Order: sequence, then structure tokens, then C-alpha cells
Amino acid sequence: MVCAWYMDNSDFDQRLEHHKEPPEFLSLEELYKRTGVEHFQIDYKNYKTDATLNDLRKQRGYTYEDEITCSKECLANYEEKLKNFFTEHLHTDEEIRLVLDGSGYFDVRDENDQWIRIEVKAGDLIIIPSGIYHRFTLDVNNYIKAKRYFVGEPVWLPYNRPADDMECRKSYLNRLHNGFQAQPV
Repeated sequence: MVCAWYMDNSDFDQRLEHHKEPPEFLSLEELYKRTGVEHFQIDYKNYKTDATLNDLRKQRGYTYEDEITCSKECLANYEEKLKNFFTEHLHTDEEIRLVLDGSGYFDVRDENDQWIRIEVKAGDLIIIPSGIYHRFTLDVNNYIKAKRYFVGEPVWLPYNRPADDMECRKSYLNRLHNGFQAQPV
């Protein structure tokens, strides 16, 4: 099950937990209210027939999927890719990931520009809204395998910060300030 907390300001080894002292955890409801990030628990061993995943795919129009494995053995240009994933950026589309194996961290910015770290493990499906500044890193296990879902053909372009003039960013901030609607499933 997803766990989220506010991060400390240390830049020592991005793969560590980076808890504040004392730790400041967030519930999934608080995470959603402060960022719009959604979480769903999926039967990852039977994800093809999981009702929650199938409902999400239908409701949101996810028509394309692929799979990514991040590890030194499986990912070409491993060090460079991890550096790119950890560079703060946003996308014009939602980022949808279902963890099939392994673990890692998504970091997102809250309304006060503070980092929130979201730990994901097998069975966690996370939806990061378009327009939110975020980044990804592996944890100390250095391995994650995930399904990626898209509406139509993937246009997976990161726009590094600052990208505040982009329409998706303005729309995200508007939704953030007006409160996110209830989660769909």
C-alpha cells in the first residue's frame, strides 16, 4: 500500500527515504487533496482481469500500454535515464503507473512547493495529474517493473521546470486551488 510523507531538504542519495524529523506522513486522502495524485490498489498478479483497473481504463480512455523495467541489467543508459527521471518536470498528460514488481519513489510538489515522497510497491497504481511538478527515482533496491498506460499513442515528453506558462500547468493550479473532485473509482 502506498505510503506518502513530506521530505527533508537533504540531497544525499536520492534513493533513501528522506523523512523529515520528526516524520510527517500523509493519508491518501490528504495526498489527493494537496496534489491531485490518485492511488488505487490493483491485483497485480491478475491485473489483466482486475475490475478496478478495467474500470479506470474504460472511464479514462487508456487505450495504449507498455511495460518498463528499471534496473542496471534491463535499462539501456541506466544512469542517464535515472538522472532524467529525477529531474523535476511536468507532462501535458496524466502519468499512470502500475507497479508489477520492485519499488520506487515518486516525488510531487504540494500547493506550497514542498516535496512529498510517495513510495510505490507491487500492486500500487498511481495517477499523477498533468501539470504537476514531479520526479521519479528507484529506492535502494534499484529495481522496479511497471505498466504504463496512455490515452492514445504515447506522447511522453517531460517539460523541465520552469514550465509555469504551459496551459497544463495553469489548468493544474486552477484545479488545485479550487479543490480536486472525488476520485472516480
